[in-house]
Amino acid sequence: MATHTYGRSVAELFTDLIGQVTTLLRKESQLARTEVSEKLGQAAGGLALVVIGAVLLVPALMILLSAAVTALVDAGVEPLWATLIVGGVVLLLGLILIMLGVSRLKARRLVPGKTIEQLQRDASVVRQQVRHDHEQIQRAA
Repeated sequence: MATHTYGRSVAELFTDLIGQVTTLLRKESQLARTEVSEKLGQAAGGLALVVIGAVLLVPALMILLSAAVTALVDAGVEPLWATLIVGGVVLLLGLILIMLGVSRLKARRLVPGKTIEQLQRDASVVRQQVRHDHEQIQRAA
């Protein structure tokens, strides 16, 4: 049986490589699960903002409609302006919350980028290790 320059057999090198790749894959899958859970939490937060924004839009619409009715009935009365200001502020706040929520739900924000990047680096290291071990085996043969 051919041996490695450090006294390890080809079978030992291969077994060690398989063990390391298995450990690496296990840790990467754990990282992926953690990152996906984090992304799902972000999505839930975004959805909550959309719901809160939608809830705020309902009273804003009612206030603005009430203001329009008041404007038609009592043209020029000061309570109208107060109602319009409050309705406009609530409407603006609701729209801002919806936009924030929608931006958090975009697909590119939900992709586990760190895990993908780490998997690419790990694949590169494995390829280099396999090449190195293959060269060592060929030299020993």
